[in-house]
Amino acid sequence: MTLTLTSTAFADGGPIPSLYTCQGEDVSPPLGWSGVPPGTQSLVLIVDDPDAPDPAKPQRTWVHWVLYNLPPDASALAEAVPPNRLPPGTQVGLNDWGRADFGGACPPIGRHRYFHKLYALDIRLAGFEAPPTKQAVEAAMAGHVLAQATLIGTYLKS
Repeated sequence: MTLTLTSTAFADGGPIPSLYTCQGEDVSPPLGWSGVPPGTQSLVLIVDDPDAPDPAKPQRTWVHWVLYNLPPDASALAEAVPPNRLPPGTQVGLNDWGRADFGGACPPIGRHRYFHKLYALDIRLAGFEAPPTKQAVEAAMAGHVLAQATLIGTYLKS
């Protein structure tokens, strides 16, 4: 079975509704997954935008959400899920606004792509002294990824 990641709010490669952006309620979209491989000890979800600040001349990847240690038996995140309603054991890393929560799409120019990446790991991540950055989470999970799924949504400010 293949690890898959989907949303009822947008199709892979399709536009993200404004509800989930800075022009709407700025809440997280509903996400669901299946095909978690045997031996998975935890899941990691990273949402980022590689097109910042301008898709014609990207300079950096902007991080919107970092979740780690999601339990392997979890299969979804509800729309607008607050940090205190995440699946038991889930921990939240820092986004590029310096907050340990979700930050929606808010491109300064052009249509950006938002990568929702789900990783199945053979370990639970530990040893962070403070909410970790995406880079710290990725470094800790290196060599422990059993499977990965990606869902891409796009957004252009109106």
